Amino acid sequence: MSDATTDKPSNTSGGQTIRPEEAAHFGKLAKEWWDPKGSSAMLHKLNPVRLAFLRDAIDVHWAGDVRNARPLAGKSALDVGCGAGLLAEPLARMGAQVTGVDAAPENVAAASVHAEGVGLDIRYIAGEIGAQDLGKFDLVTSMEVIEHVADKRRFLSELAVRLADDGLMVLSTPNRTPQSRLLMIGAAEGVGLIPKGTHHWDDFITPEELGELLGSIGLEMGEPSGIAFSPMKGLHLSGDLSLNYIVTARRAD
Repeated sequence: MSDATTDKPSNTSGGQTIRPEEAAHFGKLAKEWWDPKGSSAMLHKLNPVRLAFLRDAIDVHWAGDVRNARPLAGKSALDVGCGAGLLAEPLARMGAQVTGVDAAPENVAAASVHAEGVGLDIRYIAGEIGAQDLGKFDLVTSMEVIEHVADKRRFLSELAVRLADDGLMVLSTPNRTPQSRLLMIGAAEGVGLIPKGTHHWDDFITPEELGELLGSIGLEMGEPSGIAFSPMKGLHLSGDLSLNYIVTARRAD
């Protein structure tokens, strides 16, 4: 992969992990984040799949009642690379006190306006995660973000610094496979389902590589679940990891 790495986990180093051109790319899409037929249409289709995995992971991690509509009541959540709040808002509805961080100020502005419009109290911050003095959170999420960062190990270290000792981390990202190159870049970007230039296949990370990086900073990765696509089911959770996958991580015992 093309990202530079560091030898040791950083502690709120403030170092840059997001490439400026990546932040600029997503910032230009800010006004369409909440349009289910706009440039973020694929994220709107992906979000319920991610939320289904996340809800199960929350119930398992905290041994919660699956019937509880607010399983995160009394807990704090940090969503890094939050965009305009597609995940942050459901986390708030599940009862969490939510903080969203995004490198693009345009996204944070759009997220704040939308949250206010639907009556949700969410703290949004623009900037690098490493530059933020945020404390620790029970839940840390970062969905479809690590494939865009310049230094994956440092980025994961910054997430780990903000994870409570008994907290839960959830990550999702495309896998680096021939299938993802063909479908996500060749097909989806080719026909406009995903904005052209969104992905760079060489920056995708495999589950094995992600597990090794998490292990190197003291986190243990759970069993990944694939996010697959079929004409009959659309996007759905699957044992097939070849396109995209979602995982949990916890502090190693």
